[in-house]
Amino acid sequence: MSFGALLLALQVVIVLMTTCAAGLLAAKLQSDRIRDSYKDRMLSVAESVARLPTVIEAFDSVDPPATIQPLAELIRKASNVTYVVVTDHNGVRYAHPDPKRIGERVSTDPSTPLSGEVFVGTETGTLGTSLRAKVPVRAADGRIIGIASVGILESQLSADLAEDLPELIGWLAAAALVGVLGAALITQHVRRRTFRLEPAEIAQLLKTRDAMLHGIREGVVAVDDQEKLVLVNDEAMRLLGLAENPSGQPAAEVLDDGLLDLARGDDDVADRLVLAGERVLVANRMTAKTDDRAVGVVLTLRDRTELHDALRELDGQRTVTEVLRAQAHEFSNHLHVIGGLLDLDRGPDAVAYIERVGGAGSVTADIIDGANADPALAALLLAKSSTAHERGVELRLDPGSSVDIRAGDDALTVLGNLVDNAVDAVETGGTVRVLVRSSVSGVRVVVDDDGPGVAESQRGRIFDLGVSSKDVQGAHGRGIGLALVSRVVTRRSGRVAITDSELGGASFDVWLPETGNR
Repeated sequence: MSFGALLLALQVVIVLMTTCAAGLLAAKLQSDRIRDSYKDRMLSVAESVARLPTVIEAFDSVDPPATIQPLAELIRKASNVTYVVVTDHNGVRYAHPDPKRIGERVSTDPSTPLSGEVFVGTETGTLGTSLRAKVPVRAADGRIIGIASVGILESQLSADLAEDLPELIGWLAAAALVGVLGAALITQHVRRRTFRLEPAEIAQLLKTRDAMLHGIREGVVAVDDQEKLVLVNDEAMRLLGLAENPSGQPAAEVLDDGLLDLARGDDDVADRLVLAGERVLVANRMTAKTDDRAVGVVLTLRDRTELHDALRELDGQRTVTEVLRAQAHEFSNHLHVIGGLLDLDRGPDAVAYIERVGGAGSVTADIIDGANADPALAALLLAKSSTAHERGVELRLDPGSSVDIRAGDDALTVLGNLVDNAVDAVETGGTVRVLVRSSVSGVRVVVDDDGPGVAESQRGRIFDLGVSSKDVQGAHGRGIGLALVSRVVTRRSGRVAITDSELGGASFDVWLPETGNR
């Protein structure tokens, strides 16, 4: 059976069952109403007969039935009941619809009314099963001298109910018809909303969608118009550092400020750099629409942490290439000078000239000695020193540096980004000074340069993503390195300060307290 037919059949069954139950309840209520109405009528008629002076006086006459029987028949016909029976205190009939029964004792128990109580209930007598009311007949002095009994056959009650059933059945049939039509309309509406797909097809589509979304290499985050997450695929969870799927949670509780601002924007955005924790991401924002109505936004995320490092290295290599091109001409002049001195047979002067224009061997030795306890730190400083030298920048290690224990990965991240920014800031012939102190209490990194420095107006926002004091022309990912430094400092509950350097430029002072997790 198709989904539409099954849905319609179930609804029709529910409508019919509800209608039948309602009909039975209505019939029961109507039967009770008819019975209560007859009870009230019979009780009223019986009390009227028992209180009639003519009936009471007839009890003392020579022939009570001669007076009571015609009067009882008149009342029976006028009140539309089955019988009106009057008996004496022994239960002998003085009035009965069948005159032949007069003088006989009643077939039912008369003890209740003879004891002074009123009886209303169903009993079976000579006329059949009937609903009856019995009240005592009292003399003027209060003595019980007889019984007045009024009743109606149960068959008459059933007949009265049967007269009302056609109308009731008609209303119920109309209600059932309306319910079936409504069920058909609902079925059509549901089928349209589900694009006339069967449940198995819908389930297969959902499984396929989940498999595709969770299998792609890009992170996908969907946010509805109530700013709740409706989809976060596996790659997005990895990029955002989430342990559990946060679908259904408010976006403000899960997404970083950069992604949250992107999701709350009005326009679609392509390839915007954002930070998620300490990871550099490229984010795209697309508005999700259904029937030309915006229902939320979809963010796609790509990891650019390694790409950012590669592009930054590429910028450095381009700079080195330009410096080497310039140094090639200078080196040619050096060779000419050395060649001339050798031709003049002035070997000692040539050696002195070579030492004067040689390299940065002393710098290398200082770095190795200053970072002896941390090979990774020494390697980083050596690499940065070599790059700086090729760019015509002098990288010096402050004599006050002391590395008692390994600084850790966080310190290397901070130091590398600060040195890169300092080397970028100074011009050829400039100086960058590095102070590193690593101990059991934490790591302190201070980087000074003789560049243009950081303006006071920018120091409060220099660590924001995308903010840079350098020209962005020809650069890749400016404004990311210091943002990463800020994230590391915040995670380690450290501090960072920007001041004017003794060298004339900017001084970045970072303190990373020891956390036990390096």
